[in-house]
Amino acid sequence: MAVRRTTTPAVPANRCVRATARPGYGQLLRTPGAWRFLFPGFAARLPFAMLTLGIVLLVQHTTGSYGTAGTVAAVCAVAQASAGPQIGRLADRLGQAAVVVPAVVAHTATVGTLTWLALSGAPEWTLYAAAVPAGASVPQIGPMIRSRWMESLGDSPLTGPAFALESVTDELTFVLGPVIATALCTGIHPAAGLVAEAGLTLAGGVAFAAVRHGAPPPARHRAGGRRQSAPAVAGVRLLVLAFLGIGSVFGAMQVSLTAFAEEAGSPGLSGTLYAGFAGGSMVAGAVYGAVRWRRSPQSRMIITYSALVAAASPLWVVHSTGLVALTAIVCGLAVAPTLITGFTLVEKLVPGGSKTEAFTWMTGAIGLGLAAGSTFAGRLADASGSSAGFTVPALGTGLGLFALVALRTRLVPTLAALPRVTVAGSGGTRVLRQERGPVAVD
Repeated sequence: MAVRRTTTPAVPANRCVRATARPGYGQLLRTPGAWRFLFPGFAARLPFAMLTLGIVLLVQHTTGSYGTAGTVAAVCAVAQASAGPQIGRLADRLGQAAVVVPAVVAHTATVGTLTWLALSGAPEWTLYAAAVPAGASVPQIGPMIRSRWMESLGDSPLTGPAFALESVTDELTFVLGPVIATALCTGIHPAAGLVAEAGLTLAGGVAFAAVRHGAPPPARHRAGGRRQSAPAVAGVRLLVLAFLGIGSVFGAMQVSLTAFAEEAGSPGLSGTLYAGFAGGSMVAGAVYGAVRWRRSPQSRMIITYSALVAAASPLWVVHSTGLVALTAIVCGLAVAPTLITGFTLVEKLVPGGSKTEAFTWMTGAIGLGLAAGSTFAGRLADASGSSAGFTVPALGTGLGLFALVALRTRLVPTLAALPRVTVAGSGGTRVLRQERGPVAVD
């Protein structure tokens, strides 16, 4: 029988890996043209790790309230989470460059406005108003890079290491970003962190948009059937809930570690503590991505998420600097494996033409969870100290784990998400669907 694909384009030979080769980071980074979008992409995504903490440090300095600072950061994160999927959908439809350049210009202008309002002692409501466009205009560089990997790799088994590399890169930005933002805000000026964030976003975003290699063609130019929206997939909606819990860890840790450092009399320590948390996640992600797992990603998602809940639970009962640092690192160790597995599931659940949108739903969920986590942790830290703020990660991840366990059957890909394969034979043609493994008959 002759076999040919009908809805997914053939992948050029130089973009595939031989089935006999063991997938790994070395092979991945030898993908032709990958470095052309990785370098500017890193420069463009680093500022995102500086944004929330930069807002917290500036607004807390100008208002004297962690609650207000956390809420302004939360408004920014909610706006980002709400607008992110729309930016991802536009990128799928119009192309990445057509979306990135206007976004970074708008982001630079709105962050500048927010900074000016905070320094001028403007009414509190104006800070919230300025935070909305600042968050809504955040360029979705991480999801766009993940889509470029999928476009470059096709059905290669290197997609697993690619997601691991992206999670490690995300964590690296969250190692460097908070340290840079804290150093600038405490060593130069309270506004210096946001000024640097805006400048890097503009320069990195324009450079990234200028590189067209690996960018998926606009959806309107794709052959095939009607495009399915990512939220229409039940498994994507479940993962959004799970990623909300992961986001609550990020938001609560940023605010609570900042409050803890202030209580300890060393405000500059907050960036170092958060870097330890992100560093633990980065190391775990690198190791996790290098392993060829036999368990299904569905079962791995439950296991890694359970580990995250267990690691986040003791944060609120430790009080010494050494124990807080150690506990934060242990918590970080569980974050990247959970994110890698979640993004792997998204790639399997969502049909072609909606990948960037789906990835932005995940990052948007993290942003929304970050918003809730920073808000609740900020209010609790104001009322009862940093220990109260540390209860938020345990509660957020606990709710996420409950949803995953209760609805875990939704994480199995449906036939609509699998690539079509047409088999022609003497008895006619049959449409099959295949997921990098045994072929399943429609």
